[in-house]
Amino acid sequence: MLFDPRPKERREEMFDREKELNAILRGMRDYPITLLIGIRRVGKSSLLKAALNEYQGIGLYLDARRIYAAGSGNISPSVLAGELQRIVLGRGRFGFLRGISVERINLAGIQFKPKNPTPMDVLEFLNELGERTGKKVVIAFDEAQYLRFYGSKGGKDLLAGIAYAYDSLPNLSFVFTGSEVGLLHDFLGIEDYSSPLYGRIYEEVEVKPFSRELSEAFLRQGFEEIGIDVSEDEIKRAVNELDGIPGWLVEFGFNYWKKGEFESALEGTLAKARTMIKEELLELEKRSPRYSLILQAVAMGLSRWSMIRNYIEAKSGPITNARLATLLKNLEKMGWIKKENDEYRIIDPVVEKILRG
Repeated sequence: MLFDPRPKERREEMFDREKELNAILRGMRDYPITLLIGIRRVGKSSLLKAALNEYQGIGLYLDARRIYAAGSGNISPSVLAGELQRIVLGRGRFGFLRGISVERINLAGIQFKPKNPTPMDVLEFLNELGERTGKKVVIAFDEAQYLRFYGSKGGKDLLAGIAYAYDSLPNLSFVFTGSEVGLLHDFLGIEDYSSPLYGRIYEEVEVKPFSRELSEAFLRQGFEEIGIDVSEDEIKRAVNELDGIPGWLVEFGFNYWKKGEFESALEGTLAKARTMIKEELLELEKRSPRYSLILQAVAMGLSRWSMIRNYIEAKSGPITNARLATLLKNLEKMGWIKKENDEYRIIDPVVEKILRG
């Protein structure tokens, strides 16, 4: 059902994502590394889970954001290894092996070496498991930019392990998703000479918001599925407010289904958005309170450098050009703003509405 608020997990549950889904599956099959990028709430997790369910090998899904939160802002090697171990061995001895008969696997010698394995031990284990089963293993990290909080070296130790797997473990491949696209690229460093992954070949799949036409078609199909007759005027008004971000369109459709009235559904959607976005802004403010000030300025239409600087200085005191440049570039990398023709704009229109108050 299109208006199910949970992430989709099957191709037939998705709307107009055949091209992206097939591209992810090709990446898993043909490339050691695949990147799946797109702004928040555009549907990356759903696409990833659907792809893993169709993948002919063994697919493991890890939510890096959840691991980061569980570690209170840090990801230790033991926590990551433990999460991998939990997924591999968690539901029965080999519960994650979909479609594979355990009796056909020679388990002799396929075991974690120490009682508390490191990520490298798990990678070696999975590579050998792939060899024994004749199935390639894909490890998928959702919101992988959070892996930069791994260990004490900004994730470089983990990247070194992935580089080793790239070069020496042919039965392993990796998928990394990221809504903070610039941070994900910076973390992986495939074009950075100092990164362990420098120069590695990879596939990149971008997931974009729906066009206006597709957004309206999405709502029509969703309402048809649940048997509710909604006027074209209400569909167009909803798209005017929510644009083409699938996460917000799903939330609106679900609220309309439960509340049965347009204004209540739209307000319910915006109320949920306010809560989510406030949490994200609080996380931003831990890094610098001036991030929120910049976003407020841009949302109010103060879109040029001088306007943003004047607003920040009026609210929080002097700021150097170098510091402002760094903050703006970081917000671009994190997928909050975009620069076009020397003007900045908020990427997600719902975020912009909420920032305006």
